[in-house]
Formats: sequence, structure tokens, C-alpha cells
Amino acid sequence: MPKIKIKYFSDKIEKLRYIEGKSDWIDLRSAEDISLKKGEFKLIPLGVGMQLPAGYEAHVVPRSSTFKNFGIIQTNHCGVIDESYCGDNDQWFMPVLAVRDTEIHVNDRVCQFRIMEHQPAVEFEECTHLEGADRGGFGSTGRA
Repeated sequence: MPKIKIKYFSDKIEKLRYIEGKSDWIDLRSAEDISLKKGEFKLIPLGVGMQLPAGYEAHVVPRSSTFKNFGIIQTNHCGVIDESYCGDNDQWFMPVLAVRDTEIHVNDRVCQFRIMEHQPAVEFEECTHLEGADRGGFGSTGRA
């Protein structure tokens, strides 16, 4: 199991931990109280920075309840933090847009992350026909 160095930028948030038996994603929390008006953008400080091992990256996404609870959308939809973002001042942030007036408090769980290995190098081979089943060209249902 790789060890990851973590720096906490706030003593007001809970330490990171797995929630046993629920998920392999880890919740991240707001490191400050934030008030947003509808249409405002903000980088929410998450109070942590990490030194990821070479060849790894973190994928940061909203929690399933984030929109319902806070009325915010993560503007990059999935943040990818690679191992080069590991300096002493490289705190993690969540870029959000408020779709309604909202309040986020210190220690509120606003997003989650997981550590992934980098995608391996791939080679693309151009073709004129694919061998798989034709699902109609629209998602899993094949219907628009």
C-alpha cells in the first residue's frame, strides 16, 4: 500500500479517513465558512495538500448530496490533481458555481476523491468497422 504524505492547512476540519464498508472514495471538507450568492464562483479551500507517489493522480468530484445540500456545481466537473502539485503551499481547492444563494460551513463535506494510477500509454489503430454490438449510437439504451 503506497504511503501518501498529507499536510493539513486547517485544524478545524476532520482528518481524512475511509468510511469502512461504504466506499473507497474519501470525503473532503470545506476549510472555511463560505457564503455564495446565485451565480457566484468560488474556489473552496479543502484544507489539505498531498505528495502523491510518482505515477498517481487524485480524481476530485462532488459528493452525491453536494448539489442538493449546497446548490453548487463543480465547474471542472472532475478535478485531476497529479503528483507534480505537491509543494508546501499547494492546498487543494474545489472550483464551484452557486445556482442559488447558499452557505457552506467549516467541516461540511463538499466533495470526495480517490487515488488512481496514471492511464497506461495506449496506441490507437484506425479502422473502418468495429466488431462490437451496435447499440444505436446513444448511451446504454440506444434511444434518444
